[in-house]
Amino acid sequence: MLKKPKSVEAKTTRRKFLTGASAAAGVAVAGFPMISKAQAGPITMRWQSTWPAKDIFHEYALDFAKKVNDMTGGDLKIDVLPAGAVVPAFQLLDAVSKGTLDGGHGVLVYHYGKQNALALWGSGPAFGMDANMLLSWHKYGGGKELLAKLYGSIGANVVSFPYGPMPTQPLGWFKKPVTKVQDMKGLKFRTVGISIDVFTAMGAAVNALPGGEIVPAMDRGLLDAAEFNNASSDRILGFPDVSKVCMLQSFHQNAEQFEIMFNKGKFDSLPARMKSIIENAVEAASADMSWKAVNRYSQDYIEMQQRQGVKFYKTPDAVLQAQLTGYDDAVAKRKDNALFGEIMESQRKFAERAVRWDLDTNVNRRMAYNHYFAPKQAPKKDAAKK
Repeated sequence: MLKKPKSVEAKTTRRKFLTGASAAAGVAVAGFPMISKAQAGPITMRWQSTWPAKDIFHEYALDFAKKVNDMTGGDLKIDVLPAGAVVPAFQLLDAVSKGTLDGGHGVLVYHYGKQNALALWGSGPAFGMDANMLLSWHKYGGGKELLAKLYGSIGANVVSFPYGPMPTQPLGWFKKPVTKVQDMKGLKFRTVGISIDVFTAMGAAVNALPGGEIVPAMDRGLLDAAEFNNASSDRILGFPDVSKVCMLQSFHQNAEQFEIMFNKGKFDSLPARMKSIIENAVEAASADMSWKAVNRYSQDYIEMQQRQGVKFYKTPDAVLQAQLTGYDDAVAKRKDNALFGEIMESQRKFAERAVRWDLDTNVNRRMAYNHYFAPKQAPKKDAAKK
């Protein structure tokens, strides 16, 4: 029997192997679903903040988006637009709920018109809690479940993540220092949320405006005074150009935080891994925001005094007490709002122990600051030697 040449035999054997391997590969591929081109790319989300592009608050929104984009390795890409790019600032909740936007960055009090109880996440004295304590109540004291219940009651199709504790906000910017409660009477004043009721009770004529519209309104004389939030935002928005007097310390928003919001359908459709990344990115962004605020707000606080001639004054105690009384009156008017009362009671129980612990435990830092930084007084001369 004649044998095939080795070269021919080798080619035949290799051809059979390749043919068999291709067939086997075909069987293996058939056992797994094909990945479509549409599925292969990153998931993208279109967001909007409720802040002008130049405001540090919009920067916070971009910071959160970058954390998510980086942590997912680009598999989820959030693009954030400034206020007004798609809808006005106060219409963010509707836009996200309907799916016009996939998500957004703002504050819960901007939805106050939908349900007054939303103001309890930041608008008011919060029983003495600061913003970080209020976030603690939200995560560990029942606030998260109450917020989901509240949004469900108004048919909001969203998933909400309060985050980012804000420092106590100033009473506001005025033409002259506020020295007594009567100074508020008749002022055309900007504020939002349940603070509208508080300042109205103090005699002000209140107008709720989004951040980007406040300074133009003051410049045109449509407002006599206004509050917004902090040294950096106020400076960037141009408050020192229309006023040189800022009153520090207030109870109207001493415990506010930001809100990261997703359309519920969009969020629920995400893989579990991405949901987990988002939840952890919220908390990372919350810490980073509070650290950045200390750095930037303190810089702009000094800059406004040294370069722009702004004078800062402490709000008189009488005005602070009038705020508390006005807030109590505003709450009493909402006794028919069952959710409002339920949330208030939950906060009260948490604050009673949390604030007491805080006041008893943490030292007042004024003494240490004065020890190191207060101007040293020259020693008094001995009267007997005069």
